[in-house]
Amino acid sequence: MLPFCAVRYLRPPMFSGAPIDIKYPWGRLACFFVLWLIIAGWSVQELPLAAAAGAGALWVSLKTLPRGRLRVSAGRILVLVGRLLYGSFAAGLDVARRALARRPDLRPGFVSCPLTAPEGEARNLFCLLQSLMPGTLPTGAEDGTAFVHALDISQPIAEEFSAQERLYTRAIGDG
Repeated sequence: MLPFCAVRYLRPPMFSGAPIDIKYPWGRLACFFVLWLIIAGWSVQELPLAAAAGAGALWVSLKTLPRGRLRVSAGRILVLVGRLLYGSFAAGLDVARRALARRPDLRPGFVSCPLTAPEGEARNLFCLLQSLMPGTLPTGAEDGTAFVHALDISQPIAEEFSAQERLYTRAIGDG
């Protein structure tokens, strides 16, 4: 829920993908400070550490996501998170089934998947999210193509990768 704290304004309805103004870092700092206190517990002894952790998190966030406007859609992000959780659960069951089988059904290899996400942080974050999916691992990208290592290349790896990328680019406002 960090984006909702770190904004100067939100235009209703917030599920519309309205621009979020993140020019001022004070909202981000407050978010990180409160998040630390929620995780560590509300106590006077935690305030200096929360301030230091908030400042460190603010520095990292400003380096990775500079000030400016960001178009996000909370509804689309929820769809993306739901799809990632479902896909991760299903892939985890598949990997467990293969690992526990008497004769593992594996056809490992690499699959080339076309990428449409813009080069840079957006693409890197997408590949990071995809690396969390059991059974597949993006190993690199070159000339608009991601190379994904998979436990079973007979599965529709490229199609799933592209479907996830479409959801991702729509959620962050690039598609």
